[in-house]
Amino acid sequence: MTQTRTAAAARRLAVVLAAAGSLGLASPQAAFAATQGSLGATSTGTVTITASVPARARLTGLADVAFTNQDPAIAASSAQSVCVWSNTATRAYTITASGSGAANAFTLASGALTTPYSVQWNAASGQTSGTALAAGTASATLTSAATQQSCASGPTASASLIVGIATSDLQTMQAATSYTGTLTLLITPQ
Repeated sequence: MTQTRTAAAARRLAVVLAAAGSLGLASPQAAFAATQGSLGATSTGTVTITASVPARARLTGLADVAFTNQDPAIAASSAQSVCVWSNTATRAYTITASGSGAANAFTLASGALTTPYSVQWNAASGQTSGTALAAGTASATLTSAATQQSCASGPTASASLIVGIATSDLQTMQAATSYTGTLTLLITPQ
């Protein structure tokens, strides 16, 4: 009988503590304290299990860009759909683009020869234009439509990367010379 009263009292206390915790009257630890079993034919105890994950993001689906034998009278442009995923409640993120030129500039080089290129980003897939990105500067906060971290289910892509070279810059390039550079894209969950 004493064990039954003790167990009933413990249950009432747990309910009171849980109610007080939901009202902000008790510490969170009190509301989630493990209960110990009592001596008897059987004994029951409880533990609270909690889990959390930090904010994470992922960028997949990128492809190298090649402007081979580009007519300098026609602006070069390459658009690709990519997958950006964020696990925050709003699926928000920012993107920071950095080139391999001096001070993160968007430039292609062949020895001492350089030419600039532009980078645009669109928070929707299948786009051929977007918001121009400034080298080394985070974009405004954007929202991803991706529901899975590599777009293996749900939408197959969630953003567009657009790289271009203006005709004025193409016309300064030296013929039969390969210019190269690296574009780094940093996705930060928000």
